[in-house]
Amino acid sequence: MRLLIVEDDAPLASGLRRILEAEGHAVDVTSRGEQAVLAAAQERFDLVILDIGLPQMDGFEVLRRLRAGSPEKNGPMPVLVLTARDAVDDRVRGLDLGADDYMVKPFAMPELTARVRALLRRSQAHGGPRIVHGPLALDTVARRAFLKNEPLERAAREWAVLEVLLGKVEKIVSKEAIIQAVAGWGDDLSPNAIEVYVSRLRSKLEPAGIKIRTVRGFGYMLEEFKGS
Repeated sequence: MRLLIVEDDAPLASGLRRILEAEGHAVDVTSRGEQAVLAAAQERFDLVILDIGLPQMDGFEVLRRLRAGSPEKNGPMPVLVLTARDAVDDRVRGLDLGADDYMVKPFAMPELTARVRALLRRSQAHGGPRIVHGPLALDTVARRAFLKNEPLERAAREWAVLEVLLGKVEKIVSKEAIIQAVAGWGDDLSPNAIEVYVSRLRSKLEPAGIKIRTVRGFGYMLEEFKGS
């Protein structure tokens, strides 16, 4: 999942990003409403965490512009609003503008991550959050993976790379495309790092008959599962 945090409190934004990345998400952060609107117009995010008290363009205006965009592009995108304003009128205004959930600062991080999971689960309900590839099963919302019905241990980056490859079975995915899909803005993720993650995934998956093929000069391809 690719998430966008729009928050001008740098320590809070950094903490949110660290926690959500640990759950396997690619996370981008901006402190400006204008940048958030532009980013949402250019890229597809699975969820936006939006602070109301932003400089210049506030969160209400950002939310209004997000919901005024193309329904196909922005309509299904969940928005979780954060605010220091506890007034009922502010909460009502945010919900009326299209917010999917609302949290008042200060809040507990476990509650926020639980709400993020709930919003992602709701948004994925029609498309189905479960991906099955032979003996491998991923729940993309709960962030759980099973191989032959046993929990599969994997690092957050390994999960992200695997999710990209599973979305393009029997298709070549370049290292650059994987980096773009799994790395947030400003992340220094090199092609060599992708090689390491793929190598780790192979060591875990190939004994079960799941093969990731290297296509030299192009990238990687997750082969169709043909059984053992």
